[in-house]
Amino acid sequence: MYKILKAVKLAEKIFLMDVKAPRVARSCQPGEFVIVKIDERGERIPLTICDFDRQEGTVSIVFQIVGASTKRMADLKEGDSFQDFVGPLGNPSDFVKEDLEQVKKRRYLFVAGGVGTAPVYPQVKWMREHGIEADVIVGAKTKDLLILESEMKEVAGNLYITTDDGSYGRKGMVTEVIRDLVENQKKQYDICVAIGPVIMMKFVCLLTKELGLPTIVSMNPVMVDGTGMCGACRLTVGDQVKFACVDGPEFDGHLVDFDEAMKRQQIYKTEEGRAMLRLTEGDTHHGGCGLCG
Repeated sequence: MYKILKAVKLAEKIFLMDVKAPRVARSCQPGEFVIVKIDERGERIPLTICDFDRQEGTVSIVFQIVGASTKRMADLKEGDSFQDFVGPLGNPSDFVKEDLEQVKKRRYLFVAGGVGTAPVYPQVKWMREHGIEADVIVGAKTKDLLILESEMKEVAGNLYITTDDGSYGRKGMVTEVIRDLVENQKKQYDICVAIGPVIMMKFVCLLTKELGLPTIVSMNPVMVDGTGMCGACRLTVGDQVKFACVDGPEFDGHLVDFDEAMKRQQIYKTEEGRAMLRLTEGDTHHGGCGLCG
């Protein structure tokens, strides 16, 4: 059992938990994820790691209520436990594996949308811990849905906040801030990392492709099973079939077919849709989750 040491509500339907998981904490890196399961009846839920403390043996997760399982998770309190807390899974962010001196030469721009702020945070924190100051854009629909602002301020070089309704920070989408920084303020970046809703990442990539700015995205929002068996996170990246949970979750955003990914998300929600995907995709579908008939 994995004890919950802290459970707080960050915003409407968004929660943070610190979980005692020493073995996961010892080896996890920014960009990776875990799979949590409340009990025997609970489904496996993949969640990107928000933070970790190797000395304390804790891992922080952030999640949003989107269905019955996450609603049950939100009802858990400090002192409760998860039956399973498996990880780290997926692949860490590329910069973790690269030569540090080469990473230090690059200028990074991180773009976080909504709950995507949670997986962006450990990446920016890693940058700060290694002497790299990165600019960060955080977008939310309203001020009330903004999360981890104070934590992000501590690790970002420059933090730009924007809300759709203008209730806090700038008014508008994250893409408007990117364009302003690059075209009006003449900021120069070598790499953009964008994490958030799939539709947000799509439009960020359309803009950064226009600006000639290489962009990495995390496709964790399309993961369901998290082990490469269910086929839900099957993607087309360039001319190759990839699975977000085993090949990613991070990919070259300019090569991801976002329209296909969003369409697939909708199809996968129904039993009939899952059956059709299995029929049309054959061996490349996987289908090991048992949901496809």
